[in-house]
Amino acid sequence: MHGAAVRSRCDDASRMRPMPALPTKLPNTGTTIFTVMSALAAEHGAVNLGQGFPDFGADPALLQAVTDAMAAGHNQYPPMTGVPALRQAIAAKLNNLYGSAYDADRDITITAGGTQGLITALHSCVGAGDEVIIIEPAYDSYDPAIRLAGAVPIGVPMTLDYRIDWAAVRAAITPRTRALVINTPHNPSGRVATQEDLVELARIAEQHDLFIVSDEVYEHMVFDGAPHESVARYPGLSDRSFLVSSFGKTFHVTGWKVGFVAAPAALSAAFRRLHQYTVFTVHTPTQHAIAAYLKDPAPWQGLSDFYQAKRDGFRTALAATPLKLLPCEGTYFQTVDYSALPMYRDKTELDFARWLTTEIGVAAIPLAVFYQRPQERRHVRFCFAKRDETLAEAAKRLVKLG
Repeated sequence: MHGAAVRSRCDDASRMRPMPALPTKLPNTGTTIFTVMSALAAEHGAVNLGQGFPDFGADPALLQAVTDAMAAGHNQYPPMTGVPALRQAIAAKLNNLYGSAYDADRDITITAGGTQGLITALHSCVGAGDEVIIIEPAYDSYDPAIRLAGAVPIGVPMTLDYRIDWAAVRAAITPRTRALVINTPHNPSGRVATQEDLVELARIAEQHDLFIVSDEVYEHMVFDGAPHESVARYPGLSDRSFLVSSFGKTFHVTGWKVGFVAAPAALSAAFRRLHQYTVFTVHTPTQHAIAAYLKDPAPWQGLSDFYQAKRDGFRTALAATPLKLLPCEGTYFQTVDYSALPMYRDKTELDFARWLTTEIGVAAIPLAVFYQRPQERRHVRFCFAKRDETLAEAAKRLVKLG
């Protein structure tokens, strides 16, 4: 039989056969709200205060450091755990800030951003049938990361003023509870955990023998003179915690996707067993550049003041709108309550965010999407990691709400 005839018969057979079903571990997960709202903002020419990324550039010295690293030949695989100079800089910084005792060789691993660090940490300490407590509203990667590990996410809502409800956390713990995810400063609420919160977390973790995954990517954005309460400050917590952070947030380069996980040797060994077979390692010249840039602490030491000024200016501008401003103690997110708008108070948060984007021209993120069971509290989140003129334009448009 000629080749063309064979191909024709094969083509006919393939058209008759249905494609096999594609299995999925996340049957109820669609496109993230950040992608949806950013696309809607682009379509309607809205000011995008939804997705959390700066619209201003990084320090030219940091960008030059990447160029210098490439020119110096740092373009091949680095060690799986990360460039030694960067791990040493991170360990020194953490230990100086928090009085911890992380070892650069044993305890620090460079990751492809905070999200990869979180996913790998969760897969390192939980498995099929385990339960993991997440504090809601919770950043949207936690739930699917836990499910991909075969575990079950247990959402515990914060109080009405977005504080951790420790009584509810205790009530949610069962014999199957294996870990707890904490996030401070907190995205999306902008709240910051207190010393009392960390002490209570330590009590609960020790009593129930839990692992802690601590999302601290906004560690250098804490306002009004308050300290950042890291798990690294508390020996009883740091001994059982994966501390996750990100240079993308700290140095205004979210697209670089470079972060780290700090954990004691036994936890780091478990983490690295998985890390080596997922991303293996992270962009070499960028690691060298960040290591060099960290020699000067001024950029990250001045970050809280930098974003507090943006927060204060944005809040002042929003005072001319009917939106109620909720407390913002950290991060670069401002949550607002739109219930004072009589024509819109009955809209769901998602519908309001869409309307705000298409009709007013400002994109926001609804907080309801950060719960397993959406809670409609008429709250949306704005990102103020933007140029002053961007924030001024957004405020000008939002004044139309009045």
